[in-house]
Amino acid sequence: MVDIKTMAIELKKPQRDLEMTSLEERNEALLKVSDKLWDKRQEILNMNELDVLNANSKGMKKGLIDRLYLDEERLAGIVDNIHSIVKLDDPIWNSDKVWTRPNGMTIARMSVPIGVIGIIYESRPNVTVDAFSLAIKSGNSILLKGSSSSLNTNIAIIKAIKEGLRSSNISENVVFFIEDERREVADEMMNLTGELDLLIPRGGKDLINYVVENSKVPTLKTGEGNCHIFVDESADFKMAIDIIKNAKLQRVGVCNACETVLIHKDIKDIFLPLLYEEIHDKVELRGCEKTKEIIDVYPADESDWYEEYLDYILALKVVDDLNDAIDHINKYGTKHSEAIITNNLKNAIIFEKRVDSSCVYVNTSTRFSDGTEFGFGSEMGISTQKLHARGPVGLEQLVTYKYVVMGNGQIRK
Repeated sequence: MVDIKTMAIELKKPQRDLEMTSLEERNEALLKVSDKLWDKRQEILNMNELDVLNANSKGMKKGLIDRLYLDEERLAGIVDNIHSIVKLDDPIWNSDKVWTRPNGMTIARMSVPIGVIGIIYESRPNVTVDAFSLAIKSGNSILLKGSSSSLNTNIAIIKAIKEGLRSSNISENVVFFIEDERREVADEMMNLTGELDLLIPRGGKDLINYVVENSKVPTLKTGEGNCHIFVDESADFKMAIDIIKNAKLQRVGVCNACETVLIHKDIKDIFLPLLYEEIHDKVELRGCEKTKEIIDVYPADESDWYEEYLDYILALKVVDDLNDAIDHINKYGTKHSEAIITNNLKNAIIFEKRVDSSCVYVNTSTRFSDGTEFGFGSEMGISTQKLHARGPVGLEQLVTYKYVVMGNGQIRK
């Protein structure tokens, strides 16, 4: 039986050593890892094929299997992400604010690593590499707990990561992967106060809510994505349809995929048939009563407005105006990614300000809520909370601060 607490404790010393390494040493280690992942690509892909076969045999949804699946092109993208992270500036030991007090003391706010980070995540093996790479670059060690569905792939990836680290100046013990598939492991991680400095859940709403509600370790809530696109009365219809198709269909099993489209009532009679013609043979459509009067859709009920489908299903609702759309989003949304398609600048600004979400888009797809697309190299997830980090969690969100005070003998009177 794996001793999770011992693993977390054993990450502490390597982390203290890691935070004292130079940027060049951390970057070199990441490049060694990227080379080893590519060298071992066939072994990784063979293990992934086994995981996908197991997932298919268990009846996993197509969208979730897509998240699990790797091919050489996707693995190349994962390796490229490491190179993108290497190119980024050093996030630690930087001072963004320095000031001198009247007594002559100089105070600097310095960025420092958080420490030992734990992450619990589902399905996606790319998270194993992304989380490791971001943690190491920001001076943090990391404890990884993936899902049983991607276990074989993750074991092969971790093997390659550790081989890469062994040829660098950084200890391979800055990263541990928990192979234990028991559900109780998550509970053990949630009780590691003093050993883990931060716990990140990444996956479906049940996992996220369970960790946030039960963890004694501070958590960073990454979000499920019930994402909306509102098509305003002034929208360019072709643009709107192209964006909806991209946001829904490019990859249905990801958190930034669109799940509900809201349509202004003044354009419903023209826009809905156009959208239907483009998309009805690709997804199951569920609509409100006003939508059903115009196009052939399954009836939507209250639960549909809350749903993150992660599947080939799209909900449609006719709304009275901009304010009605915003109210719907703020009630049913998950504070992840929301978009408006409009040619009305005033409406765009109101939408930007009033929609309560970590990412708000005007005339573009919600699929851009991603650390790589934002220029962060990669991400730990999309944070939907409001404290410490919001939106894609990259290097800058994996540091905290300390105040360094320099004096020459001052004492407080």
